[in-house]
Amino acid sequence: MAEYIPSPTEWVRNQVDLYERTNGAEGNDLRGMAVVVVTHRGRKTGAVRKTPLMRVADGDAYVLVGSLGGAPQNPVWVYNLMADPNVEVRDRAEVYSMRARLVEDPDERARLWGLAVEAYPDYADYQERTERVIPLFRAEPV
Repeated sequence: MAEYIPSPTEWVRNQVDLYERTNGAEGNDLRGMAVVVVTHRGRKTGAVRKTPLMRVADGDAYVLVGSLGGAPQNPVWVYNLMADPNVEVRDRAEVYSMRARLVEDPDERARLWGLAVEAYPDYADYQERTERVIPLFRAEPV
């Protein structure tokens, strides 16, 4: 197993640690909304990375939203998933091996974007703040 390199962002490090240490009993929300922790591999370092993301379920799959709060650039994890789509999604105490794919079909994207905004309404504001199209991935069971 590759080395785990915690996020350089303190609140992310702390949330991932609390979430995993309590098996999802604590640290499982952000701004009152449910989150999952996505484990992925860094494309440059090959190291294990862990990212808390808003919980957007689609049946037995998850929608991963690369919003970065509407910033002009994508979050780094987007490029990691493009390089290696194999991820683990921790939803509280459950951990699932999954494969993430970038959603490119316009109809599928519209449906999944609707689910994302329903789960976390701020996504609509984030899209308005940025000129980039916020990437969506669908993490599906392996």
